[in-house]
Amino acid sequence: MTAQSQILPPLVPENAPFSDEQRAWLNGFFAGLLSMDGGVQALSRDAATALLGSPLPGESQPAPAQEEDDGAPWHDASMPIDERMTLAEGKPLKRRMFAAMAQQDCGQCGYLCESYSAAIASGEEPKLNKCVPGGKETQRMLKKLAVELDGGAAPAAEAPAAVEAPAASAAAEPGRSRETPVEATFLSKLRLNGEGSDKETNHIEIDLSECGLTYEPGDSFGLFASNCPELAGLVAARLGVESDAAVTHDGETLPLSVWLSEKVCLGAAPDALFELLKALVTSPDDKAKLAQLAEGEDPDGDLATLDVLAALEKFPDARPAPAEFLAALEPLQPRLYSISSALSADPGKVSLTVDAVRYAVAERMRKGLASTFLADRIEPGAKVKVYVQRAHGFALPKSGDTPIVMVGPGTGIAPFRSFLRERRAKSATGGAWLFFGHQREATDFLYRDELAELQAAGALTRLSLAWSRDGDQKVYVQDRMREAGAELWSWLEKGAHFYVCGDAKRMAADVEKALIAIAAEHGGKGEGAKAFVADLKKAGRYQADVY
Repeated sequence: MTAQSQILPPLVPENAPFSDEQRAWLNGFFAGLLSMDGGVQALSRDAATALLGSPLPGESQPAPAQEEDDGAPWHDASMPIDERMTLAEGKPLKRRMFAAMAQQDCGQCGYLCESYSAAIASGEEPKLNKCVPGGKETQRMLKKLAVELDGGAAPAAEAPAAVEAPAASAAAEPGRSRETPVEATFLSKLRLNGEGSDKETNHIEIDLSECGLTYEPGDSFGLFASNCPELAGLVAARLGVESDAAVTHDGETLPLSVWLSEKVCLGAAPDALFELLKALVTSPDDKAKLAQLAEGEDPDGDLATLDVLAALEKFPDARPAPAEFLAALEPLQPRLYSISSALSADPGKVSLTVDAVRYAVAERMRKGLASTFLADRIEPGAKVKVYVQRAHGFALPKSGDTPIVMVGPGTGIAPFRSFLRERRAKSATGGAWLFFGHQREATDFLYRDELAELQAAGALTRLSLAWSRDGDQKVYVQDRMREAGAELWSWLEKGAHFYVCGDAKRMAADVEKALIAIAAEHGGKGEGAKAFVADLKKAGRYQADVY
């Protein structure tokens, strides 16, 4: 920081939407450029970015170019990809690639949706398969759009030269990105459901004291899980290769069992595997089907259930060589979970709230990768590779006096447990209202006793509950919102921040519709209710963590 900046009042106020690191950097930067004689006003994030012509420190994407000032109307995780692509028609390539992303800004790819698409379009990022929630749907669309890159039709990189920012070094810090995981110690799991529940929801605790990793409420926790050994063994058997056979792939030689357990994804069969199998089968009918499958078509109506093993079983005449087979698979990706603890209340630990995913297809049990890894395949004391994914637009208000409204059914309660524990530890005085729902009160009231304690302590002001299978009619959190519409509107009038966490396609979309209806009816917004909710989002008062 310059000597001048030390004697001038800060140009960026404390309530500006910047991190402490960004605020300090901006104050030093602008104090060196601007004179106070002209009465310089406090800077907003947009104004600061515009003056810099480059990303702010801690930002992971460049400032939008002029032609990108389109509002990104497709940036809605509940919107089907066909609708998103229609909205992006005629836009530059990187905007159409942006529309192809899952729109969750989850960070599993190491970017945000917009910055990942921009990196692909500029040629800086060659991999098209990093969008975990978008899956094959996103990969296929990116592959289609990438043809324009190959033909030289992609626009040149439009972002100006960036000022070196602390974000780059921060991302390289141990435990701060998927590229730099650290080892933490698995502590325990505790099933949260009662006897007879249809769900298996586990409270997971991991020790961070040795690795020193920290986090904030709203952040996500990434971990690297391994595939089920039984599944890996079945795949090896289908290939006709011993599990301990050494296989060289991507310049590395490892036992096949290690490749199948720790290195490659055995989930949804990728298009490249269908292409490989097509080259190996002899039946014209099989070749035709595999060609269709590789293009995303569904000749037999089973595409949605074809994982890697099922694809091998469907075409048993194809026996790919192990190295070719591995080359056709996707790398095993880390999984992200909302953090359900707070360091202020849980020093040295992190907790997660995870549904174990299990379902049967054709008499074979399918298992969620990380959810059953945590439930079945890791023992207390074992090490696991982890990292913290910094939240993007999902955090508590800076002031504990600001009221908050949280909507989190099922495991969507996770970040709000973190919020409430943090606010209790910090003696926050603003009200806190939680809408929680699940199937049955007797078996699925997650964290029942803890929520009662939080209410008794005054950290949780109001709790609204919805049970979908306890009565003749299904009741959901959005129904409870509508029932309490007048009071919910009064909270918004008092400046409450509104949060939703959970399923993007159905629940989150229904919650937003309910809030729009409340604004129209109880806030007198009428046809302007949708714009009112959109303004809440722009102001950072409506935040979503959806998946």
